[in-house]
Amino acid sequence: METRCFTMLKPGVLNRRLVGEVISRLEKKGLKLVGLKMIRIDRELACKHYAEHEGKPFFDALVDYVISDPVIAMVWQGDDCVTLVRKMAGATKPQDAQPGTIRGDYCMHTSHNIIHASDSDESAAREINLFFKENELFDWEDGLRSWY
Repeated sequence: METRCFTMLKPGVLNRRLVGEVISRLEKKGLKLVGLKMIRIDRELACKHYAEHEGKPFFDALVDYVISDPVIAMVWQGDDCVTLVRKMAGATKPQDAQPGTIRGDYCMHTSHNIIHASDSDESAAREINLFFKENELFDWEDGLRSWY
């Protein structure tokens, strides 16, 4: 069953010129990109997005990092999309992320994590609604779908 996953490439991806590489990995897997935009997140949106971490020791640094430069906000669609994107992203702590995952290959410090991916279908729906209007999402016909 096709589902959607919110994914955000954090400022480090832009700074290191890795946007195309990360998007390419997700496309090559067969996921369908249905929403994409570069935005500068303000503090209010960042706090809403990371609300479940409020009060934790790393919360302020996380918010400061994600608002420091623009991010790439994306919505991907595919079979069991959240699980698949999370697996491709790898473990949150870079030292636990396997080689071949996005974090395993491109991230050295948890505080400068390069990618956010929804952790459940419910979180995906909430996060998509925070960052995208319905008319900014495009469920297009994928002619190659049968190959994946």
